[in-house]
Amino acid sequence: MRTFDLSPLYRSTVGFDRLFSMLDQAAGAEPTSYPPYNIERTGENAYRITVAVAGFADNELTIEARENTLTIRGSKAAVEGETKNDVLYQGIAARAFERRFQLADHVQAVGAKLENGLLHVDLVREIPEAQKPRQIPIGGGKPQVVEAKAA
Repeated sequence: MRTFDLSPLYRSTVGFDRLFSMLDQAAGAEPTSYPPYNIERTGENAYRITVAVAGFADNELTIEARENTLTIRGSKAAVEGETKNDVLYQGIAARAFERRFQLADHVQAVGAKLENGLLHVDLVREIPEAQKPRQIPIGGGKPQVVEAKAA
């Protein structure tokens, strides 16, 4: 497998740190596919990430949104007084995990719920008013700005 060293680019560019970080992440394959997940579009500007977290309670899961990264972590808490059985076969993984998702600009996590072993995280893209397209009429009088109508 061929790898690329992007460190010389860091020395000669300003403001492209996020781009180079994304390229570094894309070059390295994810070490594991645990836990499995789906990403689906639920509306024009709405998305949902569903992560299979069978065996985890809501107090054993954390969801953190920082800048353009959504991080979902899970770790099993040891229960005092619980007797440990000898497991002959373990097909249900209960190991700690951390799954990161890169979010596009203006995508925010708005809610999460855990049901039937699936963690659903709802996301919405909200473009600020200042960045929405607007029409500027052509006229000979006083300049006037008219809002564009959503199609």
